[in-house]
Amino acid sequence: MKAQRFDGRSKSPKKRKKCCRVESVVTIDDRGQLVLPKDIRDSANIHAGDKFVVISWEKDGHVLGITLMRVEQLTDSVNTALMPLLDDQDEDSV
Repeated sequence: MKAQRFDGRSKSPKKRKKCCRVESVVTIDDRGQLVLPKDIRDSANIHAGDKFVVISWEKDGHVLGITLMRVEQLTDSVNTALMPLLDDQDEDSV
């Protein structure tokens, strides 16, 4: 019998997709800059001039992680979340 995984939040088994893995170790220089390795840039389709938002993950006043998200993805997420609210607002004002 195959072992089942649990997500820790519910009692039901849940298949987990790959989410996170250590890709590489980078160093921050004295100007606060870092270089993403070429293989990561290639696999993520990142090019010079691409814009990202920086999202920090905090717990107990300490930053535990930093995530980059493409500006376009954030815009799409905001539109998806806010458009229904704005539509409801328009209906209320009629």
